[in-house]
Amino acid sequence: MMMFGKMVTWLSVSLIAGWFSSDLDIHIRFDQIDRLRGEARVLFEKNAIGRATKVSYEKDGTYRVDVTIQDDFKNAVTDACRFFIVDDPSEPATKAIEMIQVNREGNALKDGAVVKGVTRLSALMERMEDNMSRTVEDLKERFKAFSKDLKEAPQSEDIKKLQKDLDQLLEKMKRSGASFRDKVQKDLVPKLQEEIDKLRDRLRELDREKEAEPLQTKMDEIRNI
Repeated sequence: MMMFGKMVTWLSVSLIAGWFSSDLDIHIRFDQIDRLRGEARVLFEKNAIGRATKVSYEKDGTYRVDVTIQDDFKNAVTDACRFFIVDDPSEPATKAIEMIQVNREGNALKDGAVVKGVTRLSALMERMEDNMSRTVEDLKERFKAFSKDLKEAPQSEDIKKLQKDLDQLLEKMKRSGASFRDKVQKDLVPKLQEEIDKLRDRLRELDREKEAEPLQTKMDEIRNI
């Protein structure tokens, strides 16, 4: 009788815990699961933040993986997250689901949300392209702010900083794909050239035109990459 009472108590506690659970349940659709199994860990920034609870084969030939994310990490799960299958670093010969954020501005996923799984390469490329786009926008703003200050005599140190910005942009273009280079050429280069022309005119008035030459040389390299 005592054993039965303990069992009832345990069931009651389990049911109540389930009713008040604040974990996040989502569904991920993968084209291939590469031997992924139920109970696979979900990883984010080297943390285990949840587990797969079920893997199902769908009529359309895809796989649905039901996942539970721990309450402590559910705020990190947004529509800017991407999920892909990897080897579990802590459990040899098993698979895990890794999550990354391609940016920090996504909206939180709701309980029961369905998302599409991707490959690791496509997720990392998307994040890189987002970072590159932010670099372009940041440079636009910095040159715009510099242009407003041209009413005063430009400081040599500020000009050197602009040259360093162009150096970094050139190196990023060399490491990036065609889509990012095209974006820079189309969206950024005309604006940068306009601001450099204004800077050269202002320096000419101050008999310091030569200080703009390294900037123009760097712009020519960017155009010809």
